[in-house]
Amino acid sequence: MDLNAEVDHLVRTSQGWIPMIMQYSSRVLLAVFTLAIGWWLINQFTNRVGKLLALRSVDLALQGFISSIANIALKVMLVISVASMIGIETTSFVAALGAAGLAIGLALQGSLANFAGGVLILLFRPFRIGDWIEISSTSGTVDAIQIFHTVLRTGDNRTVIIPNGQLSNGIITNSSRQATRKIMYNVGVDYDADLQKAIDVLMAFTQDPRVLQDPAPEAVVTTLGDSSITLQLRLWVNSGDLGGITNRLNLEVRDRLREAGIDIPFPQRVIRVVQEGAQQG
Repeated sequence: MDLNAEVDHLVRTSQGWIPMIMQYSSRVLLAVFTLAIGWWLINQFTNRVGKLLALRSVDLALQGFISSIANIALKVMLVISVASMIGIETTSFVAALGAAGLAIGLALQGSLANFAGGVLILLFRPFRIGDWIEISSTSGTVDAIQIFHTVLRTGDNRTVIIPNGQLSNGIITNSSRQATRKIMYNVGVDYDADLQKAIDVLMAFTQDPRVLQDPAPEAVVTTLGDSSITLQLRLWVNSGDLGGITNRLNLEVRDRLREAGIDIPFPQRVIRVVQEGAQQG
């Protein structure tokens, strides 16, 4: 009797367990199936994102970073969704995850600003490696663009490391972006000078083969100053020839004007001195 009673009790208990086991096993199977399919779809999606970024010539470091972040974020969301399908309460977990993210963000807000700036620079490319840029009082050639900072090499061969947050929020002058540059060279001549002859002297420099003829170069009078008349030579050159042409103008303009009998006057100021006794008289 005791054995039969135990068997009957076990049968009655199993009758209550079996529906529960069937119910949860179906949920678990569905969750596992969803996890497997979702995992595969996420991998396919992030691989496609990486290929699209490669087609758009996005920096290799940024390609890998964006693909990894997207992959991790989507898989975390997938795991949370699968856990809720099984019946696990995920509200508190999501809240804790959000609070932890907020705390980390506040603690690393400076680094995150530099990180975000690096992503923007690598994505929108306001400058590239090898470009000469100026920001605030710093200028130099871009040697490297990293996720948190950019490395510049100055004209005197110093290395300057600038946080990307400062670069993304500041005004950047990129001197290498355009294929051609315009030179506006000012020179002052005496009021007694022959202006047409002075203009001819300046225009002779436009015969240099490095000077572009379209747009056409010109020399004009720009200012009637206190002690001189300012002439301006305007010409276009390829960006790589800017320094050479400017250097030639600095070396030769003064001598060419002197040969033509045209003086470059020193700045002058007339000061009137009135004696106190003369004022009283």
